[in-house]
Amino acid sequence: MSNFQSLMRRADTMRRIETDYLREAWWTGYIKGLRRAHHGERFGTQVEHELFLSASESTDPSRAALGRGYRTGLTLEAHDPS
Repeated sequence: MSNFQSLMRRADTMRRIETDYLREAWWTGYIKGLRRAHHGERFGTQVEHELFLSASESTDPSRAALGRGYRTGLTLEAHDPS
C-alpha cells in the first residue's frame, strides 16, 4: 500500500469517527489536500484549489478548519488537527 493510500485510509476513518464538527471539517479538507497533492492539477480546478487555500483565512471557524486541513494535506504527510 502506498503512502498516499495509507494516509487516505487513516484520514477517512478519522473523519468518519470524529464528533467535533471543526475537527471533522479539518479532516475533510485534509483529504481534499491529499488528493490534490497526489493527483496534481488533474484533481479539481485551479479556482477550487485557490478557494481551499484561502479558506484558512476565513472568519468562519468551520471554513477555516477546512482550509487548514487542505493546506496540511498538500504536504502528503501524516498530521492531526490539534
